[in-house]
Amino acid sequence: MAPTPNEPVDKSETDRILELEEEVGQLKEAVVSHAVVDQAIGMVVALGRVAPDQGWAVLKDVSQHTNIKLRHVAELILIWGRDGRMPPEIRVELEEALERYGPTQIPGSPHD
Repeated sequence: MAPTPNEPVDKSETDRILELEEEVGQLKEAVVSHAVVDQAIGMVVALGRVAPDQGWAVLKDVSQHTNIKLRHVAELILIWGRDGRMPPEIRVELEEALERYGPTQIPGSPHD
């Protein structure tokens, strides 16, 4: 039977509740992080004319070459999309990565 609000909770139950609350917090953060990275990949795909897997590779390369966490690189790319500002070191690495991976030819374009 579940304890009433005024009834003391067993320490092991308290520990388990704290563990579950921490896990829920981590899962919420992971969902947000995943959404940010997916949006940044979408921007790289659209603006760099690369395939989605190449967009992922571009983000990974920029992250590795700048020693900045991938999620933070993704956030910076989204900020750039909103207001045009991007740290110079990210811009240089992004341009170099896009040169390595793209652009992909668009079917039906005059360059086919």
